Amino acid sequence: MNKIIIVLALLLIGCKSTTAVSEKDYRVTAEQVAKHLNFLASDERGGRDTGSEGIAESAAYIEDIFSNNGVKPYFETYGDTLTNFDQPAFNVVGWVQGNDPKLKNEFVIVGAHYDHIGQGKPVNGDSLANGANDNASGTSAVIEFAKYFGTHKTNKRSMLFVLFSAEEKGLLGSKHLAEKLKDQGMDLYFMLNFEMIGVPMQREELTYITGYKETNMADVMNGYAGKEAYGFLPKAAEFNLFKRSDNYPFYEQFKVPAQTVCTFDFENYPYYHHVDDEISEMDFNHMATVINTSLPVLKQMTNAEQHEIKFNDPKEY
Repeated sequence: MNKIIIVLALLLIGCKSTTAVSEKDYRVTAEQVAKHLNFLASDERGGRDTGSEGIAESAAYIEDIFSNNGVKPYFETYGDTLTNFDQPAFNVVGWVQGNDPKLKNEFVIVGAHYDHIGQGKPVNGDSLANGANDNASGTSAVIEFAKYFGTHKTNKRSMLFVLFSAEEKGLLGSKHLAEKLKDQGMDLYFMLNFEMIGVPMQREELTYITGYKETNMADVMNGYAGKEAYGFLPKAAEFNLFKRSDNYPFYEQFKVPAQTVCTFDFENYPYYHHVDDEISEMDFNHMATVINTSLPVLKQMTNAEQHEIKFNDPKEY
């Protein structure tokens, strides 16, 4: 009997030790990222045009990962059907409830669009626009964030992990969901979006944030990262990228900080909406670095006791 008790005790200690190590040293690998890209941006997905069979297959892939990693549907199912598009189309919305009795009533949204344009201008007989960087890369990041929080449940606030459809049609998926959640009275703290993170910038910073000067989000994130990982890109301001991705509808509806993390800097990738936006062009190690840098930052932002992310000039909002 004593031997049995000792063995059981050792097993329990071993289990606790394994759990602690897995959370502390949790790292997303380049191989994990490559697996998502190889599915989402493969020729079999047909360019993931909104309403296509390829994007439906992508949604099923994402839903399966959510289901197997403790990420529940926020609505009756993972699929959130768009009401502003003339074909059947849907966002994928997963939910991890917060673990703090009070803060769990507040939400953080982490998102990326998983659609692309389907077909592009033919090059050497190829017209399939696989959309590896735009935006299978950002989708892969959100999948990995969802896996972590769904498995470890370390978030005090509740979190939605959203893959938006019809971004390429005019931000229709995010516009639909932002309006829907606003009408339902969601208490949203901030929204963080990931877009085109497949190749490194030709600058010192790891990434940049759209709407950099509107809020202190970059300062907060850099503080948690312990380095200048989230920078300011003048071109992003020049082209007003703050209004051109799925963060913007959440700013419009909720008037809370809602911004996008990106590494496309207008000089490092010539294949925007191009048929050569292929898996072979992606830097999986870079993507893993962006994800592994952002994951603990996102955790600390989500768990902050007070709202530390604020507009720089509240009078304008």
